[in-house]
Amino acid sequence: MTQTVILRGPCQRQFAKQMIDAAPQDGVVRISEAARNNDQNARMWAMLSDVSRAKPEGRRHTPEVWKALFMHALGHETRFEMGLSGEPFPIGFRSSRLTVRQMADLITFIAEYGDRHGVRWTEPERADA
Repeated sequence: MTQTVILRGPCQRQFAKQMIDAAPQDGVVRISEAARNNDQNARMWAMLSDVSRAKPEGRRHTPEVWKALFMHALGHETRFEMGLSGEPFPIGFRSSRLTVRQMADLITFIAEYGDRHGVRWTEPERADA
């Protein structure tokens, strides 16, 4: 049996402790930060599209390439491979694996970059990024 518990308060923490006490021999416990949420994902893609349309410093990239560039700038693992046409393309990055905090950092970084380069944002600012 697999059980997920989100540790939002004392009740959930107590329940998780009870589950550990009742766990079978060789059971596995994994505790991690929450993964990024759908609102963050939608905001990121809207921002990446805005940056792509703005072509800052004359750079013309797809939103997918901008995502790889921003993730690389923040130290997330990214790689570029040579395509069949001889053009490099990004691989090895997955924003779906980012935590809520990491995604918030990525969104903040994109916003700061865009603000410095005059990007017009189509998405209204929200405090929960």
